[in-house]
Amino acid sequence: MNKEYWEERYLNNETGWDTGEISTPLKEYINQIEDKSLNILIPGAGNGYEFDYLIEKGFSNVTVIDIAKRPLENLKERNPNYTKNFIEGDFFEFNETYDLIIEQTFFCALNPELRIEYVSKMHSLLNENGKIAGLLFDFPLTEDGPPFGGSKKEYVKLFSQKFNLKILERAYNSIKPRKDRELFFIFEKK
Repeated sequence: MNKEYWEERYLNNETGWDTGEISTPLKEYINQIEDKSLNILIPGAGNGYEFDYLIEKGFSNVTVIDIAKRPLENLKERNPNYTKNFIEGDFFEFNETYDLIIEQTFFCALNPELRIEYVSKMHSLLNENGKIAGLLFDFPLTEDGPPFGGSKKEYVKLFSQKFNLKILERAYNSIKPRKDRELFFIFEKK
């Protein structure tokens, strides 16, 4: 699942995870954030509807990183005034720091062997008291992915050494195809 793999998925429109808009749990989370000056990262953003929504709500310090070029081009077409906010690159080689990282389908798209590295990288990308918030899938982990599943128990074990787990609960407002299959979370850097 390298750059070529993801480019191919976008070119062939094999993007079943793409809902065409920001997911309701993330939309409602963003709606309650008062500090519009937060420095925000959206890794593996795909078509980045979260970026569109954050900009619409008055946030200006939002960065998107994705390994695939096509979704970044889609974002640039919709947001021509923000092209400097889009980075084509490998998340694991990225080294800026942020107040908030938004997680939407990135974790579940990675090979499960990278999950420990993902947690460490997220921790290193956050400023002191920084947060990662978003959605994680809640269905059995299989080798048939992406998306790859996981469980609340696994996530607690994986994240609790580096993060204070503020919220980790079933999303009550998931879209119909994901109902009872998503966990909303907010983890704060220790």
